[in-house]
Amino acid sequence: MHKQIVKEPVTIDSREVADMMGKRHDHLLSDIRRYAEILDSQDLGSHQFFIPSHYLNAQNKEQPNYLLTRKGCDMVANKMTGEKGVLFTAAYVTKFEAMEEKTKNPFAGASKELQAILMLDIRTKEMEDRVEHLENRTTIDYGQQRTLKKAGNKRVLEIVGGKKSAAYKDSSLRTQVYSALWNEFTEFFEINSYNNTFIKDYDRALHYVPHWNPPNNLMRQIEQANGQMLF
Repeated sequence: MHKQIVKEPVTIDSREVADMMGKRHDHLLSDIRRYAEILDSQDLGSHQFFIPSHYLNAQNKEQPNYLLTRKGCDMVANKMTGEKGVLFTAAYVTKFEAMEEKTKNPFAGASKELQAILMLDIRTKEMEDRVEHLENRTTIDYGQQRTLKKAGNKRVLEIVGGKKSAAYKDSSLRTQVYSALWNEFTEFFEINSYNNTFIKDYDRALHYVPHWNPPNNLMRQIEQANGQMLF
């Protein structure tokens, strides 16, 4: 199953916003809390505008701040007028454009040669991931299926005591042993048939079959049919 990638919103720290506005940070925090309260009272989701956060000050004490999204900055800007409002709008719009460009191309500051190398590395990794995914979901081929089946036949013969044993000649009992083997096999590898064994599990499957043993009650039936104790 593919995991859904959730992108973190691009934001600006309220301390930086306060500097852009030429305003005290604690005053800006009071304004933001008021805006957030109004938004939440109308179920408008203040977190889409202002994300509560914190930072450590010079005394290593935790202090509150907010991370403002573009919508949050828009709201703050709408409360400003005149030259300060124009300058703040220009500053945060420019800041967001730079951050969004960096998100689109995290190598924007690198040379063209380095960008090409890094992009090639990313594409190679993506290709390797796709190949790995295919390998993890690809099942064994016909030849491998036959090898697995032969291993199963051999193991069943060993358990029942060979083709001349009474347990083997009892077709009902023999069928139970085969069914038990492949039922436990498919349950262990979480598949619906040994024919659908994943390639990634093939080596483990080849080890599993020769070391498989039937449940105790079935083993007792085999022993009773053969008239002897098997060790």
